[in-house]
Amino acid sequence: MLLFAAISPLWAQSDNGTIQGKITNEQGEPLPGIAVGLKGTAYGAPADAQGVYQIYNVPAGDYTIVVSGIGYERQTKKVALAAAATVNLDFQLKEYTEQLQTVEVIGRRETDYKNEVSYVASKTATPLKDIPQAVSYVTKEVIADQQAYRIGDIVKNISGVNMFSGYDDFTFRGFRSGSSDSKMINGMRTVGIFGPQPILANIERVEVIKGPASALFANTTPGGTMNYVTKKPLTENRKAISFTTGSFNTLRANADFTGAMNEEGTLLYRLNLAYENSDSYRDLQKNKSLMVAPSISFLPTDKTRINFDLVVTQYDGKLDRGQPIFGATSGTDLNSTPISFAIGEANDYHTNNVQYFTLSLNHQFTDALSFNASYMKFAWDEDLFEHRTSNSFAVDSLGNEIPTLMGMQVINRMRKLVSDNLSTYLVYHAKTGAIDHNLVAGVDYIQQKQPVGGGQSRAYGYRKTDGTIANSYNPANAGDYLFENGMPVPNIPHFDLENPQYNVTYAHEYIFNNRTSYAPTKYYTYGFYIQDQISFDKLKVLLSLRHENYRDVLNYDTPDENTVKQDKLLPRIGVVYALNDKVNLYGTYTESFQPQTTSSLLDPNAGGPFDPLSSNMIEFGSKTELINKRLAANIAFYRIEQNNILVNANDATNPDLLEQRGQEVSKGIELDLMGTITPNLSITANYAYNRAEITKSDNEEEVGNIKENAPEHQGGFWAKYTIDKGKLSGLGIAFGGNFVTERVTFDTYTLGLMLPGYVVFDAALFYKVNKFNISANLNNVFDKTHWAGGYSYTRLFPGAPRNYLLSVGYTF
Repeated sequence: MLLFAAISPLWAQSDNGTIQGKITNEQGEPLPGIAVGLKGTAYGAPADAQGVYQIYNVPAGDYTIVVSGIGYERQTKKVALAAAATVNLDFQLKEYTEQLQTVEVIGRRETDYKNEVSYVASKTATPLKDIPQAVSYVTKEVIADQQAYRIGDIVKNISGVNMFSGYDDFTFRGFRSGSSDSKMINGMRTVGIFGPQPILANIERVEVIKGPASALFANTTPGGTMNYVTKKPLTENRKAISFTTGSFNTLRANADFTGAMNEEGTLLYRLNLAYENSDSYRDLQKNKSLMVAPSISFLPTDKTRINFDLVVTQYDGKLDRGQPIFGATSGTDLNSTPISFAIGEANDYHTNNVQYFTLSLNHQFTDALSFNASYMKFAWDEDLFEHRTSNSFAVDSLGNEIPTLMGMQVINRMRKLVSDNLSTYLVYHAKTGAIDHNLVAGVDYIQQKQPVGGGQSRAYGYRKTDGTIANSYNPANAGDYLFENGMPVPNIPHFDLENPQYNVTYAHEYIFNNRTSYAPTKYYTYGFYIQDQISFDKLKVLLSLRHENYRDVLNYDTPDENTVKQDKLLPRIGVVYALNDKVNLYGTYTESFQPQTTSSLLDPNAGGPFDPLSSNMIEFGSKTELINKRLAANIAFYRIEQNNILVNANDATNPDLLEQRGQEVSKGIELDLMGTITPNLSITANYAYNRAEITKSDNEEEVGNIKENAPEHQGGFWAKYTIDKGKLSGLGIAFGGNFVTERVTFDTYTLGLMLPGYVVFDAALFYKVNKFNISANLNNVFDKTHWAGGYSYTRLFPGAPRNYLLSVGYTF
């Protein structure tokens, strides 16, 4: 408080006044998040959770006050403000149902935990309650209150989603996410970065469309698709900066500036900046990130809207390959090494540069017909030097594993991937009698290239007497190997798990016995689709059909270029029935596909050609809006089946022979609760039951096995209460927790390694005075040791121990 008392005279001027009031709808309900500004000035403020706005420190004079929000008619009023006066001016806004923004080119109206509209779940701006498929989300308000900085920090708020490892790597409804076929930005395909998790400083919300989504996005994983929606410009002027410190030497700085660039409000901008420099609870690890993200919206007429986004991010750190524990011969003790324990060397590094550019256009030809187009170019390049596990333990002269010595390898890699996305479609509103149609027809094109110039060098194995390297040690030919202290000499020194040593080492110290030059590669896929959203009284039906054409180009840009074709027809059928104005029931059937690898398709010994991986889902549930539509409560029941999984045919005469016999099935229930219970109390909560198992396999012993990192139960909650009256006005408190039951690893059915379940609690305090915000978050309050994911004895991924974050922000 002494800080505020000391600096308050800097902005408090006795001759300036205040304009305040309340924004409501026609029913008298408060409208949070509505933009209020003084035309031709930088003065403005959004309405709070109670619909109240306050514009402070306004010089005396005559003004035009402008009130606007997506989904409501804009209002203006003249106001005369005397010196040191306070003017009360209320507004009642009329809602309009015809909304031009079918592509999200300006910011969302809501400013709480609840989101109302999805732009990608049906290619049109559709209320979430009218979408016949489960869509979970996390808004920027939840992200800010939890001081989440990376995507791994917020998946606990999404039912049916959990971490598979420590990378950008998740499990959706029991199925592992793919490298790039489960992640979108503004509905456009990204490059799969199996390393640093995206930071969230420029993210408006994260959506997860549950189940197969190929009818929307081409080849996708069966469990779900994650879509990042970037922050778009707002019509009101708003600027915010924040600084954060905390455990593990964390230092962060964020800035978010937005508003109109001209008096007419036809040119809007937004600029997000982020910087981080921190260590980690994991040995050797560090995070150094820098992001610059400008966005511009151009609204030349009331029929045309254009948005441009550019995001440039650089990540510098090390690639955390996880916590190794003592080998299986010592039992399954996950605590044989501390969770901070990592292997590597002090001068390892991992640099990633990510840039993406998006351009979106919406044009309304008539009241019934509109055209939408979006393009995104995404580029990623990587420079890596690492000492990592060889996924095995050291061996003695007899070939027996030594459970406390980790086998090692060194990798030096450079590569680049570039993708292009183009999505174009027409939307036509029609009416046949009492039936309304919302028709969508379009074409998507996606391509990804790996240009020439990439490559990897790898050093591993054991040294031989002739100066060469053997990939592994064979005790039957012990005389061919070098020995020291009675043990075969590794190419890369073993890592002692009992007495770890971290050094500075260099590539020239090793013999690189595996060098790979990455040949240029390319794949592209294009799809034609048609969709009709039919509305009749309380019934809504969604019918869509997509024909996908996937092409993988082998030996791209060489005389031996060869194109592999995989095609699929993908239906989507959904029904929504409104029991009343609060409860919608829905059911859906949808399919997806994933292409088989080209190596299996072109191998003459594999026995192909093979059909693509195919999936289908049946889902039904309800979506409910409570407490004047401030709270959403959803429940979903589903069954997902994936077929055409390639397995080895176990042919003694042809070990490369494959056959398509595999099947996996996931069944479950999900519950989600998001929104505001009272104007002071916000909540997000979720629960998921899932059983994902192998139902068909060439190996009979696998049938009935649970899939890796797919917990049977998981859930969590987060609640925030803010005091808005009395001496404690502006003080807020939040508390939450999440749990995950035990999970299977890749070593479970052979070596008995399981990841235990856990419960973790978090808490936070907030204080807002005038334009200052102070927040303090305590994560993992009871310092619970837990593992978020993991592969095997050599690579586990522990969650963070107890830690704190302290943030100070100023909005102006």
